Amino acid sequence: MPSESPPVGRVVATELKPSTPHQFHFWTAPESPIGIGAIVRVQERDRTVFGVVTDGFAYSDLVTPMHAVIGADGDPVIAGAEPTLRAEIRLYTAAVLRQIPEEPLQPVPLGPVWLASDADVVLALRMDGYTGGERATAIPVGLYAAGGFDCPVYLDADFLLGPEAAHLNITGVSGLATKTSAVEFMMGSIFQTFPTHKGTVAAVCFNVKGPDLCFLDQPAQLSEEDRRQYARLGLRPEPFANVRYYAPLKPDGVNLNTLRTHEALAGNTEPLVWGLREVLDYAEVVLNRDDIDAKADAFIDFLAERVVGREYHDDMLRRKPFLVQSFADLEEFFRAIFDFMEALGKGGEVWKTHHVATIRKVRNRLSNISTRSKGLVTDDGVANDLPWGRFEDRSVQVIDVAGLDPLAQDLVFARVVSKLREHLERRDLGVDHVVVFVDELNKYAPADGPDTYVRKMLLDLSERGRYLGLVLFSAQQFRSQVQRRVVGNAGTGIYGRMDPDELATAGYGTISPATKIKLATLPKGELMLRHPHFTQPIFVKFPRPAVLNSREGIERFPPAGELPFAEAVVRQMRRLDRRVSSDAVRTLIDGRREEDVRRALSATRRERPTDAYAYFTACLGRRVSPEILAPRRGIPALKRADDTYGD
Repeated sequence: MPSESPPVGRVVATELKPSTPHQFHFWTAPESPIGIGAIVRVQERDRTVFGVVTDGFAYSDLVTPMHAVIGADGDPVIAGAEPTLRAEIRLYTAAVLRQIPEEPLQPVPLGPVWLASDADVVLALRMDGYTGGERATAIPVGLYAAGGFDCPVYLDADFLLGPEAAHLNITGVSGLATKTSAVEFMMGSIFQTFPTHKGTVAAVCFNVKGPDLCFLDQPAQLSEEDRRQYARLGLRPEPFANVRYYAPLKPDGVNLNTLRTHEALAGNTEPLVWGLREVLDYAEVVLNRDDIDAKADAFIDFLAERVVGREYHDDMLRRKPFLVQSFADLEEFFRAIFDFMEALGKGGEVWKTHHVATIRKVRNRLSNISTRSKGLVTDDGVANDLPWGRFEDRSVQVIDVAGLDPLAQDLVFARVVSKLREHLERRDLGVDHVVVFVDELNKYAPADGPDTYVRKMLLDLSERGRYLGLVLFSAQQFRSQVQRRVVGNAGTGIYGRMDPDELATAGYGTISPATKIKLATLPKGELMLRHPHFTQPIFVKFPRPAVLNSREGIERFPPAGELPFAEAVVRQMRRLDRRVSSDAVRTLIDGRREEDVRRALSATRRERPTDAYAYFTACLGRRVSPEILAPRRGIPALKRADDTYGD
């Protein structure tokens, strides 16, 4: 493979440092553009070998000339005649990326070394197998830069989103590794370049830290260098076009529990509210497993399968059938059971094979879920959920759980991911592939600690999700402290700036000392990348995401203060229909019970009628004026003949 540029060095081999099929050494001059992470090509007759530099050394020659340069054949040429100085020659170690031909597998030949060109990078990283043709599956991930030029690097969609392999994991220290920025850029790249022959794709993101993902629909100011990099990668620098935000309510039931409360952002932000049916299906997530045994599980299954959401007849409890649709209805059902068993006296210890102690235990745990997760779980049973069955291609659903306690966060993770899997199994979600992004994996899938429902769910997703099109994008500060099987199943790994203590753990033992030093000092916007097609890690740069980051977003869209109940209702009604009069809503709800107003607002929000005000009014019902009773006149006492006090 001839090259117009001169070689930068030549492969050398000694008894102590021999050339092998997987590693070689080459020397070059001090002014050479070679550095850690550079890709080089060795050409010798009919064999071509590509390698990536993993380590470097400098030596002083024992001759007197002043310095050494590289000649046309790659050998060092000694020049100068200053007897007091010694020549410097640099020796680099490179790991083999690819050999052409691949068989027979032989030691790297002792030939000249060139810095890789664009075409060389494509061959070295085996990107030629998926970047061309009618059914190309290339997803731009960043730019490989060395020697004054840069080259686009692509991932294979089959190995990023399945079915060959799947999942992406990002590791790096907080604030400096650009983990969130890398995920935002990757999702934008996927949405723009995911091939149509592979189907449709959407994303579900859990915002677990402040306003991290709260401004994906807002454009950022990009530098000329960022725009140049976007153009080099063939991408458009633009925010996500189809984003919907979901956030639980605060305990008052009307204000949103999120930092995305600015009036200008209200159009695509709505509450995430669940009722009894949604919670009961995942009761084991929110119940204390130390206190809920197999008997309690059996009674919970009985409630879910035979009582909740359907008419339940039991003439021993009462003649009128039960219709349990909310936590309030469930409490009425439990009260009827306890009244019946108390009436039986001493023999009332078992009902329908369930002991009264078990029933009381389940009742106590379930009845206070709406209190412990107030704002997410409602008592009246009116839910507002994700658009199950109506996911749109290239859409993003962001669920803001940053303001929830750990129990409620676990419930959200478990239910959303389980519902995604159920719909993908039935192929009725609306899209073929879903990317699920979870940050802070150290917290939700730790290597040590109890085997929680959420950790089991994330493990199942990482091991079996790719067959369904359910893909996990995860991030954490310390990869070594995450459940090994979760990160081990990630086909693609990205590493930002790393903590030196983390790099000293056993999981990074195969990385050279020089590469570790580079990882510990990486600037923002530069990452180390592992991918199934790449036999060695590669360093790439990526442009700033075209969306507002959290700091800029908060400055431009400061969160609104918590509103009084009436004003919060007015704001939500005007979100549903801008034609609604604020004064009319205030007048309508004046004097009404707050629970009635919340119930009517939830129903209106769920139905999204054409005339929101009329529907809201109908849900509230006719105002019942309090009955004013006239004071009754007292009846005078009868006076008896012997009543001496009547005189």
